[in-house]
Amino acid sequence: MASTESETKQTPLTEEELAHRVAVMKRFRELLLEQRNRFQEYLVVLDKQKDVIEKGDTDALLSHVELEEKIVSDIFAIQKVIDPLEDLYRASYPERETEVPKLKAALEELKHEAVQRSQRNRNLLSERMEKLRSEIKTLRNNPFAARRSVYDNSGAASLIDIKG
Repeated sequence: MASTESETKQTPLTEEELAHRVAVMKRFRELLLEQRNRFQEYLVVLDKQKDVIEKGDTDALLSHVELEEKIVSDIFAIQKVIDPLEDLYRASYPERETEVPKLKAALEELKHEAVQRSQRNRNLLSERMEKLRSEIKTLRNNPFAARRSVYDNSGAASLIDIKG
């Protein structure tokens, strides 16, 4: 029983262990805040992208897609660092987690919102593409599109037979 009592008693932390725990906590919090900011930036881009899709501006859409890819790449890069750091944080602070769960909940909410807006934009883009396909099909079926103009010289002979 003496060993159980000694196991339940906590040994005081050294300055180095305490400094390490504080550094882990600060870095973890910074990364969560950075991740939250990236998601907020992503939501703004998705909203602007929606407007661009509705206007049909393909050049602007291309630049928004490129920006979106960069932000998503940043989000995944930060997440790769957050995951192991979260394990260190939980090991350092198993008993007290007050601010981190709030940040994580806000992040999850932002992720959910980003997924919804991204899906909305995909749906809008699909509708726009279908509309364009329909317009192209209508143009192809136009009976006047196949006729040549009397002023069209592209079908004229380029060589003249003078020997007869």
